[in-house]
Parts: sequence; structure tokens; C-alpha cells
Amino acid sequence: MLIDELKKRMFAAMKANRSVEKEILRTCIGEVTRAGEDATDERVTAALRKLVKSNEETLKVASDPAQIEALQQELSVLRELLPRAPSVDELVAMLAPVADAIRGAAGDGPATGVAMKFLKSSQVSAEGPAVAQAVRTLRS
Repeated sequence: MLIDELKKRMFAAMKANRSVEKEILRTCIGEVTRAGEDATDERVTAALRKLVKSNEETLKVASDPAQIEALQQELSVLRELLPRAPSVDELVAMLAPVADAIRGAAGDGPATGVAMKFLKSSQVSAEGPAVAQAVRTLRS
């Protein structure tokens, strides 16, 4: 499970005195386990995405060079742990089974909804903007 990978990496970071990595992994583990629910891969991935988004937003307004460097290090660690998202071309290929439904939708919004529903049922984790681009490609 992904939570075990986080814990293993956190302990390795502790032993190697990589405090930024250790702290961001500890934060992520705490985010996942604090509710007392099972630490499923889906919950871990959601927590990782939440932390990436939060750090990206903070990075946009940060002015302290030390803070910027720490945020960039944290983002690097978090992104390594996230599953690779498919490219637009890969998404177009994955959406082939529902291409007719996407083309027949009333607009890009409903078409993207069809695509997202299909991808979710196929357990594919994809970014919204990439899915929207794939939908526009299929509809053109």
C-alpha cells in the first residue's frame, strides 16, 4: 500500500537527516490517518494531491528564498509519490469506447462529465484540464 511507502520513505529521510522530506511525509501520513479510517491508496493519493495544490498556491505568493526552496523540495517529494497522469493523447485512446457518447453530448461540459465518469469507473486518475483537452480533441 502507498501508506507503507510513505512511512518507509519518512524513516529513511529521518535517518539521512533530510528534514524537509521527513516533515512533508509526516504531514501527509497525519492527513491520511487522523480520521481513524483505513489508509487506502485512494485516500493517500487524495492527500498527496491536496498537499501539492496547497504548496503550489503558497509558492505563488512566497517571497522568502528559504521558504521557496523548501516548498520546491516538498513539491518534488510529493510529485514523486503521485501516480503518473496519462497524457492527452493517452486519454484520447482510453476514451475510445465512449467517443460516440462524448461527441453526442450537448456541449463540452457534459462531454467532459461522460469522460470523467468513464475514467473513474476504469480507475484512471487524470487531471481535469487534460481530460477537457482530450474531450475537445475527440469533439473536433
